[in-house]
Amino acid sequence: MINPLNFLKLSIGCCISAFIMTADVKAQDVKMTSFADLANPLMGTSSSYELSNGNTYPAVAVPWGMNFWTAQTGKMGDGWQYMYTANKIRGFKQTHQPSPWMNDYGQFSIMPVTGKLKVDQDGRASWFSHKTEVAKPYYYSVYLADHDVTAELTPTERSAQFRFTYPQSDSSFLVIDAFDKGSYIKIIPSENKIIGYSTRYAAGSLKNFKNYFVIYSDKPFTFAKTYDGNKASASMELQGEHALAVIGFKTKRGEQVRLRVASSFVSAEQAELNLEREQGKASFDSIKQQARTVWNKAMGKLAVSGGTETQIQTFYSCLYRMLMFPNKLYEIDAKNQIVHYSPYNGKVLPGYMFAGTGFWDTFRALYPFLNLVYPSINKEMQEGLINCYKEGGFLPEWSSPGYANVMIGNNSASVVAEAYLKGLRGYDIETLYKALIHGANNEGPMDAVGRKGVAYYNELGYVPYNVGIHENAARTLEYAYDDFAIYKLGKALGKPAAEIDLYKQRSLNYSKLFDSSTGLMRGKNKDGSFATPFNPFKWGDAFTEGNSWHYSWSVFHDVNGLMNLMGGKEKFAAKLDSVFILPPIFDESYYGQVIHEIREMQIVNMGQYAHGNQPIQHMPYLYAYAGQPWKTQYHIRQIMDKLYQPTPDGYCGDEDNGQTSAWYVFSAMGFYPVCPASDQYVLGTPLFKQVVLTLENGKKVTIKTENNKEGNYYVDNMTFNGQVWTKNWLEHSALQKGGTINFRMSAKPNVKRGVNNADRPYSLSDK
Repeated sequence: MINPLNFLKLSIGCCISAFIMTADVKAQDVKMTSFADLANPLMGTSSSYELSNGNTYPAVAVPWGMNFWTAQTGKMGDGWQYMYTANKIRGFKQTHQPSPWMNDYGQFSIMPVTGKLKVDQDGRASWFSHKTEVAKPYYYSVYLADHDVTAELTPTERSAQFRFTYPQSDSSFLVIDAFDKGSYIKIIPSENKIIGYSTRYAAGSLKNFKNYFVIYSDKPFTFAKTYDGNKASASMELQGEHALAVIGFKTKRGEQVRLRVASSFVSAEQAELNLEREQGKASFDSIKQQARTVWNKAMGKLAVSGGTETQIQTFYSCLYRMLMFPNKLYEIDAKNQIVHYSPYNGKVLPGYMFAGTGFWDTFRALYPFLNLVYPSINKEMQEGLINCYKEGGFLPEWSSPGYANVMIGNNSASVVAEAYLKGLRGYDIETLYKALIHGANNEGPMDAVGRKGVAYYNELGYVPYNVGIHENAARTLEYAYDDFAIYKLGKALGKPAAEIDLYKQRSLNYSKLFDSSTGLMRGKNKDGSFATPFNPFKWGDAFTEGNSWHYSWSVFHDVNGLMNLMGGKEKFAAKLDSVFILPPIFDESYYGQVIHEIREMQIVNMGQYAHGNQPIQHMPYLYAYAGQPWKTQYHIRQIMDKLYQPTPDGYCGDEDNGQTSAWYVFSAMGFYPVCPASDQYVLGTPLFKQVVLTLENGKKVTIKTENNKEGNYYVDNMTFNGQVWTKNWLEHSALQKGGTINFRMSAKPNVKRGVNNADRPYSLSDK
């Protein structure tokens, strides 16, 4: 099999020229540069089912916008809707896809065609080259060679504009594809208008689900026809299994045809309102500039300088990914009231709603980042979660757009608790607390809602291995952290000790799975015996997309307690070392195949460390608890340098809705939220000479790094607001006041700094 990395090294010079839109930008010029133009939406798009280098697609959107758009290279219904290695485009698709594994909802596509009319997705497809492709967060352009058409698109929150530059032709067309699984389309020639809806979705069970769309052409069309699949209809209106429409006209060479497009999950009338409100009569270039301005404002909250071009482009490419999901599912009606289609009961109701995120991934760093830098959007998300609970009876753990039965854990507890603990106010936290208590003590309507195995967990303190509940050890470890989050929130809300002490006690349940004979976490049977045989290299089974070497560190809230179980600081640090020293061997027998996460661990030559999947991403920071912060610094810099690049193969596994990107952005700033429901960030090693973080309260945090050059990834000394700082952590509450952090770097580790017990970050057992 061709190594994508080697192949892309050969092709990047010519093929990625479009993404290096500011290739001459020097590090010191970042302040004068459009932040959005430093991001590469193609980062992570060279992926496949067998090997993920991100599993992303070049989404054209605005931050947290309701709708995204992407060039579609994959076939209808294929989760890999854009692959960098593809050579044909089938259409330009409205998408809400959070990952290829979740697939899509709320979708339709538009494709220009010339010459002999071919409606089906293969016949209308056109060859393209990355040499003619321009991908930016706010704009996409590509030349469609088979049709001699240049296609451009630019977004707003719920709408988009297209601009197609045609050749001279008597047979120029646009194909509007509402996709299969039930759709509707109507052509209204007198208004140069097409309306329709799609009902296709991939996850969960939705009621009354429709993605309504409206399209206006600025050029009258002289040809119009509807189709159900490949079967032409004599009517201008069609409802069927697979509705499509074709409009056509004569064009002169260089003639531009502009489309204004919007959609709604509420109604066709709301789609019209969204279009009028967000575009009006604005030109394509005006919408493009507006979208660029929105991105620059959001991304400009973090201004970095003093790194290489590659590092700066990687940073802003990751930041772009972090500002996409979850996306808005709410709209603003004719009375200027916020409304949403509810994926939980099928009704149109007042209030906020978001969709397209998995808390199993994003509770770790993405939501902590929102709480630090963009708390106002997370406040909206918290209000949306209130509506999820009211309308569905549980908080979602994966929403796409409603309950998705995938992954494990009850990590909505962390997302809800952390937001309040870090200062968000002005929403109904009591209802959310009630939702957490309900979710922690009940199984949901599907395995991935509430707590699967909760009766066992509450009685025994763990989910047993031998009772038919898969991934039982992973569930136990995550439930224990989630109980800690509930305890911390309940304490902050002044709940009775008798109520919250139960969750504090349960948060120590991780210890019930610790096997002192191996020094690792292990599945345990109902009778209290450990499951046998035990292979710590076995993926899945008792764990989730990982093995015991990955999950044994999932004690975010009580690392000191885990350290004591392992025999103290020295043995704990040696166990951490083992992760990087062991060979990348694995047992895939539970899955019956080598899943892509296994392969991604195997090929990066970092032992058992599997950064391409979330459970172990915090692990390098744990040396800071053991009084060896220089090892954190070494490994963090190795991971940043080796596993991230602003290229199509730029990630080392699934990007996963901003989480893997958030790890990089936090780490590049020099700290990371190991325990989101605490007030602390664990220190690592800053990547840039300067980062200026502008908070929503107007305060600025300036991170300056002296002697920051290649190879100098060790922190020799540090000050915080002028005071010498030996601790291995920073407090969120302190950062909210603004200030200056100064690091001085060295090529050699300072083995005397951060070594005392007082320097280690928070652990529950320390209290």
